Amino acid sequence: MSIEGQIDSDLKSAMLAGDKQTVQTLRVIKSALQNRAIETGQQSAGLGDDEVQKVLATELKKRLEAAEVYKQANEVERAQKELSEKTVIEAYLPKPLDEAALTALVDKHIKELSASTLADMGKVIGAVKQEAGAAADGATLARLVKEKLQ
Repeated sequence: MSIEGQIDSDLKSAMLAGDKQTVQTLRVIKSALQNRAIETGQQSAGLGDDEVQKVLATELKKRLEAAEVYKQANEVERAQKELSEKTVIEAYLPKPLDEAALTALVDKHIKELSASTLADMGKVIGAVKQEAGAAADGATLARLVKEKLQ
C-alpha cells in the first residue's frame, strides 16, 4: 500500500475512533499532499512515495519549528500540540539515519565524486539525498559534508 493509501486508511480509522487530534493532523497532511499534486500537475496520477515523503518531511520540520517558537513564548500547550502532530507525521516517514550511518554515506559519496572543496558540497548532498531519501536529515547532512570538505 502506498503512503497516501495508508494515510487515507488511518484517517478513516481515526474518524471512527473519534481521535480528533489525529484526524486534524491527517487532514492537514492530505491538504499539503493535494497542494503538491496540483503544483506538480499530478492530480490524476497521484504523488509517488518519494514525493509524499518530501511533503511529510516539510510538514514535520514545520511542526518542530512551531513547537520551538511556542516553547520560547511559554505557550506549553501549543508546543505540545505541535509535538503530538509531529509524532503522527513521523509514523509515515522512514526511520532517520543515525549520524554514523550518515557519515558513512557522506564518505562514500565524497570518494565516488572525488569531491575535495566546498564547491562540491551540493553534489555530495544531492547524491546522499538521492540514496537515503527522507531518512537523511538535511541539517545534519549539510554539517557533515561541510566538515569533511573543509
